[in-house]
Amino acid sequence: MLITSPTVIGRGAELAVLDEGLAAARDGDGRAVFLLGEAGIGKSRLAAECAFRAFTRGLAVLRGRSGATGGAATPFRPVAEALLSFVRLGGLPEDAELAPYRSALGGLLPEWRTAEHAGAPASPVETAEAMLRLLGTIGRDLTQHRHPGCLLVLEDLHDADTETLALIEYLCDNIQGQPIVLLATLRPESGPAEQLARQVAQRRAAVLSEPRPLTGEEVRVMAEAALAATGPPPHDDTAAARLPQEVVDRLARDADGNPFVVEELLSAMITADALRRGPAGDWHVSGDLDIDVPRTVVHSVSQRSARLSPDGRALLNSAAVLGRRFSLAVLQAVTGLPDRDLLVHLRAGMDAHLISPSHPMGDWYEFRHTLTAEALVAALVPAERAAIAARGADAIERAHPGLPGEWCVLVAALRETAGDGRAAALRFADAGRSALDDGAVDSAVSLLERALDLLPGADQAAQRSPLVEQLVFTLAENGQLDRACALADELPEAGPGALDAGRAAGLQARIAWAAVTAGRYEDAAARVRQVRQLLRLVPDGDGPSVRAALGPAVKMVEAHLVLSGTLEHDGDRTLEAERLAEQAAAGAERAGLPEIACQAWQLLAVLARRHGFEQADSYLEKCLVLANEHRLTAWQLDTLMWLGVNDFMCTGSSTRLERAHRAALGHGALALMYRAEAAMAMQQVLRGDYAGARELADRCAEGTARLRDADNHQFVLLTRVALAAHQGRRRQMERELAEFRRWGGEQSLQSPQAFGSRAICALLEEDHDQALRELDEAFAWEQGNPSVHYLNGRYGLRPLLRALTGQADAEEHAATVAEPAAALPWNRQFERLAFAVHEGRAGRGEQAAAAVAQAQEAGEPFLMARRLGQRLVAPAALEGGWGDPVGWLRDAEEYFHDAGVPAVANSCRDLLRRAGATVRQRRRGTPGVPADLRRQGLTAREYEVFLLLAPHLGNQEIAERLYISPRTVEKHVANLLAKTGRPHRSALCDYAAEQIARAD
Repeated sequence: MLITSPTVIGRGAELAVLDEGLAAARDGDGRAVFLLGEAGIGKSRLAAECAFRAFTRGLAVLRGRSGATGGAATPFRPVAEALLSFVRLGGLPEDAELAPYRSALGGLLPEWRTAEHAGAPASPVETAEAMLRLLGTIGRDLTQHRHPGCLLVLEDLHDADTETLALIEYLCDNIQGQPIVLLATLRPESGPAEQLARQVAQRRAAVLSEPRPLTGEEVRVMAEAALAATGPPPHDDTAAARLPQEVVDRLARDADGNPFVVEELLSAMITADALRRGPAGDWHVSGDLDIDVPRTVVHSVSQRSARLSPDGRALLNSAAVLGRRFSLAVLQAVTGLPDRDLLVHLRAGMDAHLISPSHPMGDWYEFRHTLTAEALVAALVPAERAAIAARGADAIERAHPGLPGEWCVLVAALRETAGDGRAAALRFADAGRSALDDGAVDSAVSLLERALDLLPGADQAAQRSPLVEQLVFTLAENGQLDRACALADELPEAGPGALDAGRAAGLQARIAWAAVTAGRYEDAAARVRQVRQLLRLVPDGDGPSVRAALGPAVKMVEAHLVLSGTLEHDGDRTLEAERLAEQAAAGAERAGLPEIACQAWQLLAVLARRHGFEQADSYLEKCLVLANEHRLTAWQLDTLMWLGVNDFMCTGSSTRLERAHRAALGHGALALMYRAEAAMAMQQVLRGDYAGARELADRCAEGTARLRDADNHQFVLLTRVALAAHQGRRRQMERELAEFRRWGGEQSLQSPQAFGSRAICALLEEDHDQALRELDEAFAWEQGNPSVHYLNGRYGLRPLLRALTGQADAEEHAATVAEPAAALPWNRQFERLAFAVHEGRAGRGEQAAAAVAQAQEAGEPFLMARRLGQRLVAPAALEGGWGDPVGWLRDAEEYFHDAGVPAVANSCRDLLRRAGATVRQRRRGTPGVPADLRRQGLTAREYEVFLLLAPHLGNQEIAERLYISPRTVEKHVANLLAKTGRPHRSALCDYAAEQIARAD
């Protein structure tokens, strides 16, 4: 008899937490809740109750469970099951916003795997982001985006794989603001799952609830409710409904407050006829209540299984060895039962309330509770368990050749249970390699380590070494460089298990490349030296082929080491890196190593920019042909992006980069998609589309931060620095620089891009001397470091400022023009202006005016920079009497007035007055006085003074900035004190700073 309470008893606090989470999800504010407790304490019952309440309130419900394969975890199993439970009922959500994530979700949902979106496996973080987006879409799609919410229930988290735990942590950290409730259950077993639950709770990214044992009174209420549900109520609904006290005492003593054990004890009492219902419906003791039901409930489960036929008991025992959840086809292969007998015994097990269908798994079944399966297994002697496990492994291998998916892990676990450590190790190793192919690197590491644990001792050295080799490659792939190095160094150099010199050299070469990508150049150099030593030990017959296979990879490492300065080189480091990369590309193509060849062509393309972008693009086209030929999707997309970036630098058009972005989006390559968006944001900054740049940069910053993509995130932060600088917003720029420094370290502020942004900001403050100092520092940095950045002032803006200050002559300018980078439109607009200055001072006015026209043409895509150039060159034209400086100044004044850059606008007006030209009056409503300050009576001119008080400038400095007299500034300050009610100048300055910060 199945005894279970129809109501949840003693869990008011837990239910309140869950109800609060469901309500929050409906309001679009996600929550994560972990239920941590021993087996049988009621975690699953609470999860079921939460799912029921969510369903009745209109939320979407997704449920999955870990530990479906005999305790051997497979990547993302519970998450995939949860999605499957939803998709089979409701279908896939159709939302254009999910397009970039279809590829990543294809690893979880076979329905979303298409040839169109096939590509490299998604990283665990990309899969987690895709899952977050999908859940958010599900939670919003149900009722016209009114956030009805979505509940994701993941049970038995203690058996989950590493990737699932990482995904859950990601959801916890990013669930706020999403219509999602995450409910996870797990046992208090020391391990990564419990550690995760406590860590996210400690940082308040989740709520950790630990259900307590029931009190004696709660046990009584639960037991009476359970018994009342088994039959008609007693005639007397009061006294007769109560259990005898001795039964309650027995339950409280032996169940220890565990609800599942309470139910099992009641079932055992009734089965043994120790507790009987009377004619009136009341319960009374009719026998000895001291029933042998130990803590693990073995006896209770055994009693019910003992009532089955021998074949029925054998079926349950076999199923229990397979795991809590089992495949009917595999179970039939293990037991050898014909279809009719199999179904008869299966129905008997269901009638005994030991097993039930496992939804949504089709022909899969599961035990009612984890303790049920554990009880059956505990009752078996080791020899029985081993024999069943061996038969199960044999049956699965016959039924599923190649052991796809989770079957390989299940067979490995069964071989381990059968006592065949070597066979288990081989299967775990196969599963590890399969996980690595699918992008589940952490699971691959776990499975390979488990394989190694099954092959201890020197006598297994020959079998261990290939596993260690694979594990080292996997750890290097996963960025766990220290562990990879330690394992590689433990491999024997001679004797059993020693790798031959060629394989050992290949292993060290892979570690060297991992060290380069991690920026650990000294470690990479040390590994390259080991590779060279090992190659000398390769037998003469094998030497040429081994060197052909490893030579390109080693040369690529050395190219990066030369560029970084780790490998000393007397000549031009960039030239030497080019030579090494060319050798690597040629060698890789001869040896059939397309990925290394692509690495080499891309490095050559970046380095070749200094010779001209046509040559750089030719290298990229070679890389693209190779990537297309070998279907290297990631390299295809990456190369398309580089071609798009180059096209913008050469033409000022983002069309090609936008196509690359659409291709990355279509393939679900999130990291490349964000790289393209970051580049597009920077291009919009240069074009003066600041609103578009802000939207892209903010979206990209959120995505790259969540993906922990440090390189892309730093570039986005640098884009934000440039965005503030190009609008003359110093305070905002300084804040963005501080955030950029936090991610990239103090040395990041010495990059040419940072210097270039600060120079632009200084120019928009009319501080030309400071701008030139910033550009000089950038130039000095580039003199000592190879650089692939060409739009930071060296080839355009710096020559113009040096020409204006008389520090450069025509000969220096000719040297600048000789550089291919000077012809890039962004640089050319400034370079042509510098040339105009030189020509004008030489008395060649017509040539100077023609050069300005060329600058205007080159600067057409760049709204702000074009006007800034007009402002900068106008004084020289006024002085030399050439060109149309008045027209240029009026054009620039109009732009900077509308853009809210008063320093440049005022400077343009002052220059127009000096030229004797009429100046448009802009006092009414300019330059956009904020509403609260207008209400205080501030005029446009007073507001201009007010802005310059924020950095505590003196009257003389303000006068110079605004081209007015210090006496006039003094009058404006007096008016500001009176209108704002500030007691003194210092308070007024602080108030101005507060207003600017609020506006930013």
